[in-house]
Amino acid sequence: MIKQCSAEAFGTFWLVFGGCGSAVLAAGFPELGIGFAGVALAFGLTVLTMAYAVGHISGGHFNPAVTLGLFAGGRIPFSTVVPYIISQVIGGIIAGGVLYLIASGKAGFDVSASGFASNGYGEHSPGGYSLTAAIIAEFVLTAFFLIIIHGATDKRAPAGFAPLAIGLALTLIHLISIPVTNTSVNPARSTGVAVFQGDWALSQLWIFWIVPIVGAIAGGLIYRCLLSKDE
Repeated sequence: MIKQCSAEAFGTFWLVFGGCGSAVLAAGFPELGIGFAGVALAFGLTVLTMAYAVGHISGGHFNPAVTLGLFAGGRIPFSTVVPYIISQVIGGIIAGGVLYLIASGKAGFDVSASGFASNGYGEHSPGGYSLTAAIIAEFVLTAFFLIIIHGATDKRAPAGFAPLAIGLALTLIHLISIPVTNTSVNPARSTGVAVFQGDWALSQLWIFWIVPIVGAIAGGLIYRCLLSKDE
């Protein structure tokens, strides 16, 4: 379990540092910024690379919602749920701290003004989307993410290609929803930067725990009840 939890912490660190780091450090860089598409690709690449690197150790969840969705889908025992979630949150917060140290090295950096890649709705949504829109987007996208994860890791699926499907799915999810909520679908990712933004991000953090978890459980149950092969 120590190795499994370590793998989850390292994987979540890489997801938050790589994905949020691309948003904070590279997305808005004058003239050469990578934009929404670049940030979406960065999130997908973090999951893809760490799934190949440590997925064989822990399963490569890197996301409390994924862990709970896989439990709902009957893929993992409950005994792994709490240790995994704790490890993921720790990894995400450490990544947020490292990113803060780097970003604050630039003259004039203001973590409150920049948003620090935090997730939000209303006036803190990149596109000004409402709470209702944020809830629908996070629920639907997380549910489909779990359906994809279950399907890609099914025994009937082609072996060895799951990280590709999952990484591309996360890229697509970000391409859809960065304007809506800055894309969470991952409570550890949201928490890792919100604790350093420290203002509105913390007050809105509840939605990015509750909704992705509910969506993930729904996705896991949909796959388990409607799409999985009866044993």
